[in-house]
Amino acid sequence: MEWNTDWGLRARMVLTMVLLFVLYLVFAGALVAYLGGGLLLMALFIGGFSLVQYLFSDRLTLWSMGAREVSEDEYPHLHGTVGRLAQGADLPKPTVAVVDSRVPNAFATGRSKNHAAVCVTTGLLDTLNDEELAGVLAHELAHVKHRDMAVMTVASFLSTIAFVIVRWGWLFGGNSRDRNAAPVWVAIVVSLVVWVVSYLLIRALSRYREYAADRGGALICGNPAALASALLKIDGRMERVPTEDMREQAEMNAFFIIPLSGGTLTRLFSTHPPTEKRVERLRALEREMETRSSA
Repeated sequence: MEWNTDWGLRARMVLTMVLLFVLYLVFAGALVAYLGGGLLLMALFIGGFSLVQYLFSDRLTLWSMGAREVSEDEYPHLHGTVGRLAQGADLPKPTVAVVDSRVPNAFATGRSKNHAAVCVTTGLLDTLNDEELAGVLAHELAHVKHRDMAVMTVASFLSTIAFVIVRWGWLFGGNSRDRNAAPVWVAIVVSLVVWVVSYLLIRALSRYREYAADRGGALICGNPAALASALLKIDGRMERVPTEDMREQAEMNAFFIIPLSGGTLTRLFSTHPPTEKRVERLRALEREMETRSSA
């Protein structure tokens, strides 16, 4: 099966960005109307920080995770697999990095195809066989090909601003002695609403992009069953990961191929669809590919 543009993913990306842009205009207007320049300056500062994060997202993400760029001499099989899959996906070979962690996981980062990195943990390398590893790496390359890592970074901008204001906004409010100044809590409530709405929009996009990356990854490696097996292995190992390891890396859940385990509420608001549903779709894709090959 040939790689086809996922118009469903693109449409959702565009719709999410448009809705977030409208939400941003309303949000910025509310900050100026209710609290003047204090919070607006803070929002501009966070916006500048987010721009830096976008431009250097590959390096910053690897650094924050304690990842180390590795050479072909150190990990020849990993480099060879990434290079082969990238060539098949018509992508430049991304930076290859490894995190020394027992958590079996992988992620991709970067603002574009030419500024991308694929990272795996030592726990993942110890858990999967060669075919399963290829499936996971193909999934991450599908994220790069879809450019959805850059979209998720931009989409998270508004949510980050709103969250910071909800938490620290009272420190930057207007002059409380001014009778005409609106109460700080009004802007905080507005920020809370914006944060919740933007989070839900990002969550909906994130779940769909995981399905799209699963399908794209299966097409890149040509083996949906291997990716399905890898997802089940990783998901099964999560329950045995020490709690302290999970706390240290939980902030990267949106980027991981499988999010770190949590309670019922965590699963309800997860950025990823349930593993069982992802596996069902991959098995359906496998049957579709077998039908086409035998036709």
